[in-house]
Amino acid sequence: QVQLVESGGGLVQAGGSRRISCAASGSRFRFNAMGWYRQAPGESRELVAAITHGGTTTYRGSVKGRLTISRDNAKNTVYLQMNSLKPEDTAVYYCNASTELVGYWGQGTQVTVSS
Repeated sequence: QVQLVESGGGLVQAGGSRRISCAASGSRFRFNAMGWYRQAPGESRELVAAITHGGTTTYRGSVKGRLTISRDNAKNTVYLQMNSLKPEDTAVYYCNASTELVGYWGQGTQVTVSS
């Protein structure tokens, strides 16, 4: 059974930093793309950043230069380092990990940025 366990969310002041993590386990297959999505109240879920197994990254325009995605393939863990946080970054952040066959979601971790 595949599990994605996120950690590191919480309350942070505007301009501050936070790192969230997601550890994936239980798959017989390699996780190719791993990524972070977020969903604010009343909004649709949106892609924040993604990274391939080889390390190629993709970012949402509004987070470029502030958020950095990375991964440790040996640990099947993906990280999101968030710097210069803004109140509009407040959302539930969801981890996604995909094999060649299917994608999986974590349960989400709340990040709240106070002004």
